Amino acid sequence: MLLQLPTYGVFADLPGGILWTVLALAVLTAGFRGAPIWLWTAGIAAGMWTLGAPTWTWFAVVPPLAILAVPPIRRAVLTNRIFAFINSAQLFPVISETERVAIEAGNVWVDGELFSGKPNVRHLSNTPYPELTEEEQAFLDGPVAKVCEMTVEWDVHQQRDLPPEVWQFLKDEGFFGMIIPKRFGGLGFSANAHSAVVHALASRSLPLAITVMVPNSLGPAELLVHGGTQQQKDYYLPRLARGEELPCFALTEPNAGSDAGAIQANGVVFEDEDGNVKIRLNWNKRYITLAAISTLLGLAFKLEDPDEILGRGKKPGITCALVPTSLPGVDITRRHDPLGIPFYNCPTTGTNVEVSIDDVIGGEQGVGHGWRMLMECLAAGRGISLPATSTGGAKMVARTVGAYAAVRKQFGLSIGKFEGIEEPLARIAGFTYLMEGARRYIVGGLDAGSKPPVVTAMAKYQFTELYRQIINDGMDVCGGAAISRGPNNLLSTGYTGAPISITVEGANILTRTLMVFGQGAIRCHPYAFREIEAAAKGDRVAFDHAFWGHIGHVVRNGFRSVLLSLTRGRLATSPVGGPAAPYWRRLAWASASFALFADLAMAGLGGNLKRKEKITGRYADVFAWMLLATTTLRRFAADGCRKEDIPLMQWACEHAFAQMQIGFQGLLQNLRMPGAFLLRGPVRLWSRLNPIGAAPSDWLGGKVARTLLEPGAQRDALTAGCHVPQDASVGLGRLERAFQLCTEAEPIQKKIKDAVRAKTISKGSPARMVEQAREKGVISESEVAVLKTAEAARDEAIQVDSFTLDEYRTREASSEEATVSST
Repeated sequence: MLLQLPTYGVFADLPGGILWTVLALAVLTAGFRGAPIWLWTAGIAAGMWTLGAPTWTWFAVVPPLAILAVPPIRRAVLTNRIFAFINSAQLFPVISETERVAIEAGNVWVDGELFSGKPNVRHLSNTPYPELTEEEQAFLDGPVAKVCEMTVEWDVHQQRDLPPEVWQFLKDEGFFGMIIPKRFGGLGFSANAHSAVVHALASRSLPLAITVMVPNSLGPAELLVHGGTQQQKDYYLPRLARGEELPCFALTEPNAGSDAGAIQANGVVFEDEDGNVKIRLNWNKRYITLAAISTLLGLAFKLEDPDEILGRGKKPGITCALVPTSLPGVDITRRHDPLGIPFYNCPTTGTNVEVSIDDVIGGEQGVGHGWRMLMECLAAGRGISLPATSTGGAKMVARTVGAYAAVRKQFGLSIGKFEGIEEPLARIAGFTYLMEGARRYIVGGLDAGSKPPVVTAMAKYQFTELYRQIINDGMDVCGGAAISRGPNNLLSTGYTGAPISITVEGANILTRTLMVFGQGAIRCHPYAFREIEAAAKGDRVAFDHAFWGHIGHVVRNGFRSVLLSLTRGRLATSPVGGPAAPYWRRLAWASASFALFADLAMAGLGGNLKRKEKITGRYADVFAWMLLATTTLRRFAADGCRKEDIPLMQWACEHAFAQMQIGFQGLLQNLRMPGAFLLRGPVRLWSRLNPIGAAPSDWLGGKVARTLLEPGAQRDALTAGCHVPQDASVGLGRLERAFQLCTEAEPIQKKIKDAVRAKTISKGSPARMVEQAREKGVISESEVAVLKTAEAARDEAIQVDSFTLDEYRTREASSEEATVSST
């Protein structure tokens, strides 16, 4: 017998089955909790003693464990050989300098928790969820609301520009200086307020939102705040805050889009006749928002110093400088036409433009640091601008489409009562709830000091894709009313402009396949980057700590993934009770499985992983939906766990876990590496039989859809911050009025239907039944008036815009003339 039970001590009288059970539970607990190697060693030794293991097994088991537990011995016996093999086989990916800067930009935040396989759910659930200050709320209620009323989307499209009075109002009220500190004359708003303003503007007018968004995102103001010299800040920031300078930032080029590091714009250092150090710039940029009307151009370029005047080598690298557009050689006279959306988006060229070395952002000390500046700013900025625009647009669609589905009737019923319409309405409502939670969660992290590039990249990608789904669903529900352009069409601009958000600040395909997991796997993993750095530097001690820490990490996540899968997450803890608790537990399960599969791919594919973009895209999907599930649960808690929010929270979480399941299934089917047959076979089968999530049920979707079909506090909370115009004669104001009146008329309509069923009155045309009901005393004269008012409003609200032939020709001619004039 290999192992004999002892015949001494407290164990002598215990049945063998109990001992084996205790030892098995001890092993599972140690693995699940990630016990250190010394504890494994001590535990196994104690187990062997308890079971009376033969002497020879002690020599077979304990010395290897002791080697692993003692770092100096471990390095001499194992680590040095592993280190040499990895370097000779080049298993680690080669990281370029631009990649290194991008990876090191910002910091790791909740993404590190989700990547760990053992997230601290209490920390995730307590992340700051910010509120606006009184001053910020007053700005939203005052200037923001006013400029929304001043801006009519249809008129903006006809004139191909914002009205002059709107431009002046934006300057006077400080809209272009939201991120500039108060000491320089700006508003000094938080990321939360910045996001709230942009999202409110986006619910009214896309060109208006973009015009305000751009000066407050990546550009001269932000770069100066974080990296400018004091002299630059003192001069430019007050002028930018007052709107005396209108900025743009030029990065993208014909041959440098997503690969921004490949820019060809160049600057050459030289000394003029007076001995002043200057830079001669040449560039050809495109897609630069506000360029044609800018007075100050922020420029990213590669600096060369052939005479080494600056003493930083011949090629100091990517640098950012401030270029007044009035300088000779600057050309900002042309304009793109991005899908007909009338905001300024332009090409710009520069030919032998001369600037001082003092115009480099940060002065001479900023030379060669442009790429790092850009990555640091984007690490935060991606989490504000486009997520805010997408959320504002989503709320407008939710409010519009819900009202339209309630008002519009077919076959004698509001179309919102048809299950075919319920389905897209549920997506619109569920995604809108999810997006607002994620928006607030992420800006809360930014305001707390985090700059998490992986999180903000996930936000940019997911928000813009979700908005694209929302606007497509809205178009489907509204049908002909959505495709007939005019002052009453509330969806056509958002539908047309959706691809713009998909494209900018890193195209979504690139963001998903390269940035989220490509960088996340290195940046967010607790050991991967440390291993790569140690190997590159030849630091065997650091490599030893990172490598064996990584091995323990994999072992722990293997235990956690299996045990959480077997128990459907029930072994995990939840920071809360109630309806949200099961989702927190499933999140821990998802994190463990994700972390394990990520390590399997990194080990099996090595440096080739970043070229397997279909695989990294699926990892990115799982990663991003874990984040969105987290932010949804945090919103539910922050809102007070309201009973009426439970369906929205559940729908959003169920959808998130269903998307994770799709990602996991895709990985199990398509990973090609040693041992992958196990993933494609038994593991994939088990995953299908025991999925981490499934699509929300039809019943749940119906409850969520109804939040858009009933006016009241729930609908208002879901679309809070969406601008609802005061004018009830056109657009959303007209639709809201009809929605309210039709809702008030529903109890009266029910009386008539009940009377028909009771055969008190006969079935006929709506007008005839109303008259019969009045004559029979079923409804009163005042109720007849309510019905007539509601019907008139409903009939008006479902009308679509049309034009006489002369009006149409005049409109098109005016639009073309405005376009030519603006270019």
